[in-house]
Amino acid sequence: MKKKEIYLKDIRQGDKVADTFLVAEKNMAFSQKGAPYLTVRLKDKSGETDSKVWENAVELDRGFKKGDIVFIEGRAASYKNALQLSIINIEKIPWAQVNPADYLPAAATDADIMFKEIIDYINKIQNEHLREMLSVFFQDEKNAELFKKAPAAKGFHHIYLGGLLEHTLSVVRLLEKVSQHYPALNKDMLIAGGILHDIGKIYEFKYEGLIDYSDEGRLIGHIVMGVEMINKTIAHLPNFPEQLSLELRHLLLSHHGEFEFGSPKRPKTPEALVVHYIDDLDAKLNAFETFIAGAENDDSDWTPYNRFFERFLYKRK
Repeated sequence: MKKKEIYLKDIRQGDKVADTFLVAEKNMAFSQKGAPYLTVRLKDKSGETDSKVWENAVELDRGFKKGDIVFIEGRAASYKNALQLSIINIEKIPWAQVNPADYLPAAATDADIMFKEIIDYINKIQNEHLREMLSVFFQDEKNAELFKKAPAAKGFHHIYLGGLLEHTLSVVRLLEKVSQHYPALNKDMLIAGGILHDIGKIYEFKYEGLIDYSDEGRLIGHIVMGVEMINKTIAHLPNFPEQLSLELRHLLLSHHGEFEFGSPKRPKTPEALVVHYIDDLDAKLNAFETFIAGAENDDSDWTPYNRFFERFLYKRK
């Protein structure tokens, strides 16, 4: 495995750079004199930066594509007060030779620790049918490994490896507290629904390279995919009550809340309503925090305009 020596956040103007990076974007363009040049956006877990290939651009362009790991040789310069790399040579490196965690951001907490807490929640579920179903589902090694690794989204919240697990665990923790405040709620259904509400995302995204939608994710989507996965698990549990299955599937199908947000159904049980609001709260709060943390205008107490939230966000003093 090729060891990464330097990260983008540590590169300074004038530094010589010879290391591996992930290609986030690349575009061929032409100067005013008609000479081709290549713009490459490089990425690692510490951030992203633009770079330029001025010489042999057409030839080097043929050797790699967006989503590849490349070894580059070049020098860092400052352009419009931002770091930019001028690349002399660029060569594709097989993903098998690198550690993906060096190039994509990951959850702050170790995935195995978070997954163990999810299993602890499952073991405390009193309804034997829900407990057995969840246990069987996560005893599947592929389900467990993908759940530990998957992001929760491509461009909104928890956009990093382990993001889905981190988001799910946060939702489940909140649901436990809500169940204490509203004891009439079916706590077991809340916890099971919280664990499974986004489970289809383990296949909705591809995340070996850049985080992107899979074909199945674009054509079907994680809500329906998640219900299909649960149906397959329940099919192997002959004594699973039909009413329990019906309410659990409804919870998954309605957790986006409204038709305009891609929800096939709107919540029609108290548990489905609660999971929808807690899911929405956790996702939006993470999106708020991420956008504020990434705001570059340090001379202002406000972020740039956020198109999703349709507002400026206050960074606090």
